[in-house]
Amino acid sequence: QVRMVESGGGSVQAGGSLRLSCAASGYTGSSSCMGWFRQAPGQGQEREGVALIYSGGGSTYYADSVKGRFTISQDTAKNSVYLQMNSLKPEDTAMYYCAADLAHGGTWCSRAGGNPRNFGRWGQGTQVTVSS
Repeated sequence: QVRMVESGGGSVQAGGSLRLSCAASGYTGSSSCMGWFRQAPGQGQEREGVALIYSGGGSTYYADSVKGRFTISQDTAKNSVYLQMNSLKPEDTAMYYCAADLAHGGTWCSRAGGNPRNFGRWGQGTQVTVSS
C-alpha cells in the first residue's frame, strides 16, 4: 500500500521561507507524478494545485500564484519530493497535502495541477501559516 508522509510545515512571517518534504513508500520501480496541493481555511474551499514533478524526466507544474517563489525538487532514490517556499505571503496560508499518481507520464503531470481528482493517493497534510 502506498503511504505518503509530509513534514516541514510551520508558522512564519510574511517574506519568510519554509521547506516541505514528502516521502512515499510502498511502491518501487514506477515513475510517478508527485507534488503538492493546498487547501485554504474556510468551508467549501477546494484543494488547489501548487507544484508537481514527474520522476521520469522532471516535468513540472506550478500554479501561477507561486511561480518564481516556490521550487519543487525530488530525490527519486528516496521516493521523496520537496517544496522550497520563499517570499511567503499570508495568502499562502493553508493545509498542504502531498499527492501522487503512478499511472501517467510527464506531459500529464505538467498539466495535472488543475484538478485534485486526478490524484488518488494523498498524505495527511501539513499546516503552513504565514502572518503579516
